[in-house]
Amino acid sequence: MASERRPTFVLPRGTCDTHVHIWGPFDRYPVAKGAPYTPPERNRDDLVALHARLGIDRAVIVQTTVYKSDNRAMLDAIAASNGAWRGVALVDETFGDAEYKALHDGGVRGVRFGFLQHLGGVPDLALLKRTADRIAGMGWHLVLHLDAGSILAFEALLRSLRLTVVVDHMGRVPVPEGMDHPAFRILLDLLKQPNWWVKVSGAERISAAGPPFRDAIPFARRLIEAAPDRALWGTDWPHPNVRWEPDEADLVDLLPKFGDAAALRRVLVDNPARLYGFA
Repeated sequence: MASERRPTFVLPRGTCDTHVHIWGPFDRYPVAKGAPYTPPERNRDDLVALHARLGIDRAVIVQTTVYKSDNRAMLDAIAASNGAWRGVALVDETFGDAEYKALHDGGVRGVRFGFLQHLGGVPDLALLKRTADRIAGMGWHLVLHLDAGSILAFEALLRSLRLTVVVDHMGRVPVPEGMDHPAFRILLDLLKQPNWWVKVSGAERISAAGPPFRDAIPFARRLIEAAPDRALWGTDWPHPNVRWEPDEADLVDLLPKFGDAAALRRVLVDNPARLYGFA
């Protein structure tokens, strides 16, 4: 049963949740054939209710492998948001000028590629490179869903990217591995470059201690210190494939431990407004 608790921490006006997903209604937007998992229905109305409880004004819907490159559910939700939502799409080799224009006009500003084995494994790297070249000129960015192993395995590819790149969920380096893990050090090094961004989301994914996931705080703090103007935050609602399904109010209440008020305003309001073109 969904929590009704409101967070103790009051989010600043204009806060953007830069990592959410929408699934359904399934009678209009059925799950893609061959999807790696079948989630519960969590639709636009559910997201509106969640953000009303948390005090969040803006959002970025990130397309998941549940729908593959059928972005209709995301686009329709963005269209109903009165300019408050943006999107990150999944694409395939069939996408041409018309498809990209429709996505851009619909509020999409990035394309996501995932490297996790349980979600399909390594993507088509040729498609990734072609897509990067194509969207760079549109002012879009790549969103990469990596884990520690894929950061290590694809370090050369990552270092070759010149467009804006956003790394999901703190790079998913598990807390017990520590901030000296080679993958986390690579991520920190990438963040020295002005085109690299990171989401300090996914505390529930890297935690070893469980709710309320306080053991993830040092990782988030270190990443924000490394890139204060290129760090973003999101709830990752509705939390696909997690060990512990969090109360999103707990995730909001972690934020004061991530940095001071000025740092949090950048992460929650200013950085996403700049990247996603919110007024």
